[in-house]
Amino acid sequence: MDSVTEIFLKLLALIAVHNWSTLVAGNTYNCDDQLVSALPQSSFSSSSELSSSHSPGFARLNRRDGAGGWSPLVSNKYQWLQIDLGERTEITAVATQGGYGSSDWVTSYLLMFSDSGRNWKQYRQEESIWAFSGNTNADSVVYYKLQHSIKARFLRFVPLDWNPNGRIGMRIEVYGCTYRSEVVGFDGKSCLIYTFNQKLMSALKDVISLKFKTMQSDGILLHREGQNGDHITLELTKGKLSLLVNLGDAKTHSSNAQINITLGSLLDDQHWHSVLIEHFNNQVNFTVDKHTHHFHAKGEFNYLDFDYELSFGGIPAPGKSGTLSRKNFHGCFENIYCNGVNIIDLAKRHKSQIYFVGNMSFSCLEPPMVPVTFLSSSSYLALPGNSGQDEVSISFQFRTWNKEGLLLFTKLHQASGGLLLSLSDGKVKMSLYKAGKALNDITAGAGLNNGQWHSVSFSAKRNRISVIVDSDVTLSAHASIPLQIYSGDAFYFGGCGNNTECNNSFGGFQGCMQLISVGNKAVDMISVQQNVFGNFSDLQIDLCGITDRCLPNYCEHGGECSQSWNSFYCSCANTGYKGATCHYSIYEQSCEAYKHRGNTSGFYNIDSDGSGPLGPFLVYCNMTDTTWTIIHHNNTNLTRVKSANRENPHTVFFKYSASLDQLQATINHAEHCEQELAYHCKKSRLLDKQDGMPLSWWIGRTNETQTYWGGSLPAIQKCACGLEGSCIDSQHYCNCDADRNEWTNDTGFLSYKEHLPVTEIVIADTDRPNSEAAYKLGPLLCRGDRTFWNSASFNTEASYLHFPTFHGELSADVSFFFKTTASSGMFLENLGIQDFIRIELYSPSEVIFSFDVGNGPSEVIVQSLTSLNDNQWHYVKAERNIKEASLQVDQLPQRSHAAPPVGHIRLQLNSQLFVGGTASRQKGFLGCIRSLQLNGIALDLEERAKITPGVEPGCPGHCSSYGNLCQNGGKCREKYSGFSCDCSFSAYSGPFCKKEISAYFGTGTSVTYNFQEYYTLAKNSSSHASSFYADMTLNREAITFTFRTTRTPSLLLYVSSFYKEYLSVILTKNGSLQIRYKLDSHQDPDVFSINFKNLADGQLQHVKINREEEMLFVEVNQNERMKFILSSGTEFNAIKSLTLGKILENSDVDEETMKANSQGFIGCLSSVQFNHIAPLKAALHHSGSAPIIVKGRFTESNCGTLTGADSTSSETTHSFADHSGPIDEGEPLANAIRSDSAIIGGVIAVVIFILLCITAIAIRIYKKKSIYSKNEAKGSENEDSAESALKSELSMQNTANENQKEYFF
Repeated sequence: MDSVTEIFLKLLALIAVHNWSTLVAGNTYNCDDQLVSALPQSSFSSSSELSSSHSPGFARLNRRDGAGGWSPLVSNKYQWLQIDLGERTEITAVATQGGYGSSDWVTSYLLMFSDSGRNWKQYRQEESIWAFSGNTNADSVVYYKLQHSIKARFLRFVPLDWNPNGRIGMRIEVYGCTYRSEVVGFDGKSCLIYTFNQKLMSALKDVISLKFKTMQSDGILLHREGQNGDHITLELTKGKLSLLVNLGDAKTHSSNAQINITLGSLLDDQHWHSVLIEHFNNQVNFTVDKHTHHFHAKGEFNYLDFDYELSFGGIPAPGKSGTLSRKNFHGCFENIYCNGVNIIDLAKRHKSQIYFVGNMSFSCLEPPMVPVTFLSSSSYLALPGNSGQDEVSISFQFRTWNKEGLLLFTKLHQASGGLLLSLSDGKVKMSLYKAGKALNDITAGAGLNNGQWHSVSFSAKRNRISVIVDSDVTLSAHASIPLQIYSGDAFYFGGCGNNTECNNSFGGFQGCMQLISVGNKAVDMISVQQNVFGNFSDLQIDLCGITDRCLPNYCEHGGECSQSWNSFYCSCANTGYKGATCHYSIYEQSCEAYKHRGNTSGFYNIDSDGSGPLGPFLVYCNMTDTTWTIIHHNNTNLTRVKSANRENPHTVFFKYSASLDQLQATINHAEHCEQELAYHCKKSRLLDKQDGMPLSWWIGRTNETQTYWGGSLPAIQKCACGLEGSCIDSQHYCNCDADRNEWTNDTGFLSYKEHLPVTEIVIADTDRPNSEAAYKLGPLLCRGDRTFWNSASFNTEASYLHFPTFHGELSADVSFFFKTTASSGMFLENLGIQDFIRIELYSPSEVIFSFDVGNGPSEVIVQSLTSLNDNQWHYVKAERNIKEASLQVDQLPQRSHAAPPVGHIRLQLNSQLFVGGTASRQKGFLGCIRSLQLNGIALDLEERAKITPGVEPGCPGHCSSYGNLCQNGGKCREKYSGFSCDCSFSAYSGPFCKKEISAYFGTGTSVTYNFQEYYTLAKNSSSHASSFYADMTLNREAITFTFRTTRTPSLLLYVSSFYKEYLSVILTKNGSLQIRYKLDSHQDPDVFSINFKNLADGQLQHVKINREEEMLFVEVNQNERMKFILSSGTEFNAIKSLTLGKILENSDVDEETMKANSQGFIGCLSSVQFNHIAPLKAALHHSGSAPIIVKGRFTESNCGTLTGADSTSSETTHSFADHSGPIDEGEPLANAIRSDSAIIGGVIAVVIFILLCITAIAIRIYKKKSIYSKNEAKGSENEDSAESALKSELSMQNTANENQKEYFF
């Protein structure tokens, strides 16, 4: 786009003229003269008058002539008072009074204006029709300064409401000044050409400004031609204005080298619209009315050769012969300025720079159009018809946004039936029915609810009917009907009125109509307005009140706007946002937030700034005890570099899966960020010691050159070994600077947040003989989320925190967590002059969101069935936009409140934002507020609390709310920022003790957990054994485990005792589960069988066993809990050990247990828990410290998950877990490049004869690292052989250097 914007700047520069004067399209000096007081009586008119003494001529402010003001004959909404200012005038303010000394005054009114006294336009403010507040008594003056001035000749006051105890009464004054206006009219066949000085090619500032008005939806406003078909064109297309810069020569320009910016809508309304194109330096602004599109351009543009001519109103054909191509403009221009040069004034004075093609006039002709607006679904216009005619002919134009609506109804002559013309799904549909029975339906046109004017012509003669849309034969429909049609006595447009025979299912028409013709005769709508003939309801005659509610587009984040007559709608599909205006993100702001919704490791979309302008992006969330956010880039391979020097350095750029703005937001939120940068070198230096200049460097987010390397600190030009004093050459601060002819490295983590992530690496010292380097950049890793736990404790009702004013004029969202024991309190408040926003706990079960944007206070209330002052965290989200306001508390249903269809839409606040209290220090909040966000921006409550009396930073007690996230026996432990789950006494692991711990048991595998060592207890005592074991006597056991096997019989679990008591859980030969308790060494064991299915079917089986003295409860796979009674005793005495798999010691057990033990257990055991002991977890994770003995093949696996032993999800999680934080660099090179399996093996085979001893050690290392090789194998398959060879070379050298330290044989 850059080259295109440069072209556009140059085009503007070519138009420019030096020493241009300030543009004065309207007066900017004092413009507040009284305009009404000096007008003659003839300048006043009205809809009606009560009497001659109440005529409009008596409506001057502060005058007592006549009855002391104007009053109409009838007080209703169709009355108006009009003044003619004699010429187009700039109007800046209005004032009103009631009738002198009476009870007649107007409390609210509309203002309308016009150039011709026809085709009126309503004054708008804040994107809606503005209702002015009027008077409260007869004589006080209410003065109103207009937010933007009106340029018009005629002004009309339209009363909306008046004193209910009187009638409409008005005296008025209008303030303003004369308006300088130069106009030129085009007839659609002409254009004006301005030739400017060829020597003046540019100016400091280039400006083109003009105003235009037209009834045509298409036409060229401005054009400039180049030599190769290149051009700049300002063109009206379907009522919208497009600025098109086109490069026609495909040989020299790319196919997408063009700018096409579209602004405005409904610009064919025969009202003035302003256009401004300006550029200053590299800023370009394109403005239509109040809507501006900004864009920037960089650099110079000098290869386009454009003509020194600018044409207005059309495009002259090549050769300037006077013929024209494309559709020319038909309408009027006013005040055309090019860099201060008044083009119309030059034309009037017949200056040589101007010439004309075709005819034009220096005046603006007003077409005699009288549009009609159907305001509501109950509006209608009834016109008389010539009853009994055998030919019916109706035509009109309409424009609307609604897909449905009745256009025309007429009753058939002397028949119980009718003819309906309606809009149905944007098409014109003609329906004919008789006696309630449909006779015929035909449709014509499509997409007619696009806001454009469309013409409809309907005719019926004898039994032939036709409907033609937009005078296009291809859009017409014809039919023959079994009925002779004769015209009825009335035609109803837009609605049925009171007609009971109008069988309309589409509702009334809302939109505009004009050029209505009945029986080939145009209808005089002014006569209708004056009640000369016809009648109507809820119409506005002599104006089209259509507005484009999608301009400006209030749908945020790329939401698609659509509209009806009364409202607009946002489609948020595929935006990542939700709500009436697509304001609120559907994604969490961080991995930390996902974690505390109970999510496990995986890929997630995060939206770092919530409802702010940055979009969501995909990251990997590694949910360990701390939460790591992992953001990848496009170049994670180890890359070798040769033949690079300062003149021709090797430069690599890194593109991340998020934009730099998104990355910055994520980094700012994080507690800590880091990125591993591995730099391997052989005769390749990082720093030239002679001149102190870096030979290699990297560039981060700030776009600054950085010369510190992994593990070091900014601005000291050292590597990690230089800080630690461990470099291989003490004279240098980096290993690579030793410049040795062997591989070494400077590797570590970069952790200065302001410089991350790395975006570019430059290497410039690999062009000497034997010189080489290699680099590898890891993903960006960020830990935690400072905003999620940022909190403050409010200890007194008078205490509060204050922040700068909240700016959420059109969209405002507020979200936070709170916890309290108080029954009420103010969460936050921000006030304006009249507007305010407030969220409070109104009662223990009620949260209220209240606000006022100028239309009166509004409230949204959420009531909870349970108390919210339970000292647990509760979540509140409030949002207000121009469509609605909504409030959500926790997971309760969201409550919302629709905004009024008209009125103020901007929330204008000016005081400080108070959190936890109010400016009046009343209704303060007692408790904690956490993670307060306003429009996606987090407020730092803790920093502000540190300096505020009565408020403390932080808030203890997270476990009361989040403790339920710790599962499977995990205990919640408080932290300053959040909490953690202690899984010490759980058979599970992971951040929430939810991760299954599983192991695969091979043939003969035995895992034994010793409860007490016999000899340790007995060696210092000769007492009887029972005295030692009294504390290990059990009256109850709680056992849970999961298994998967296909072998029977199998021994699943065995608990032994020093007294020859035992418990065994086995699978019998038929696959049924058997629990065998022997709690009396002199009796046979109690045997309990669960044989509802074969459990050795290779599927996961979940077993729960609970004993409480003689009661035994067993549950398998969450089936019904079974109950058994023990007879052999209730005490399990002196327990000795628990065995999983095969029993290796001599045990006195029953025959069935012996059979099951013959092959032990082959398969998967998972999450084994015996009371508070987790033997499987101890064997896998704490084998060095736990009293545990493992024999045979025993490997950790994910076989206990539902997806089974080959689950890829677990492997993916594991591979990302490698990036979760700093890794112990016992062997830096081997670790940095350890994905070296398949291809590397081939290279090792070639070298093996030369380096036999090294290879032997390498194999030893390989075995130690096999778990990594297995997980990383997939990545290595795609690496090219050159990279693999490099890795092999590095691995072997590193092995030779490091083996004496780690493996000494």
